[in-house]
Amino acid sequence: MTLAWYGHLKFSQMGQLSKLGIFSIILISWGIAFFEYIFQVPANRIGFVDNGGPFSLWQLKVIQEVITLMTFSVFVIFVFKTETLRWNHLVGFIFLILAVFFIFKK
Repeated sequence: MTLAWYGHLKFSQMGQLSKLGIFSIILISWGIAFFEYIFQVPANRIGFVDNGGPFSLWQLKVIQEVITLMTFSVFVIFVFKTETLRWNHLVGFIFLILAVFFIFKK
């Protein structure tokens, strides 16, 4: 979802893509998101405890958020080189790691 939601922000620097209207950008983003959903929906279905998987809905959501944040962080560092990773971002990441710990604690 990171690419679908934030990738278009670089279109203004990409020649022909900079001329696209909002409707075209939405369609491109939906197209990208479709392929991401092809993986996410089955993963949730297989992983959910009521379908024989090991995870509760709470755990699935926290896993998804942490993976999304890690992916987003790498994306921002390598694609949007003007953004900087600051100490407060790292503190927020630590709190997310703590969230994972507490969500998975029995």
